[in-house]
Amino acid sequence: MAQGKNARQEITKDMLIGEIVKKYPTSVEIMLEHGLECVGCHVATWETIEQGAESHGIDVDKLIKDMNKKIGVK
Repeated sequence: MAQGKNARQEITKDMLIGEIVKKYPTSVEIMLEHGLECVGCHVATWETIEQGAESHGIDVDKLIKDMNKKIGVK
């Protein structure tokens, strides 16, 4: 992965939904495509992407893969 202030950090299962949305706004499109509609919900501030995906029956590994592809990581 590239280094420096413009380097993109890989999205991981333990990241908070709100953190991902703030850091990578384009990831919202992918979350919505996968059926994760809680991107603007109050729980997004403390719920991890894994918790959100599991509570909605979403394949978290596929979601993470697609979001990282969207932001240009991996």
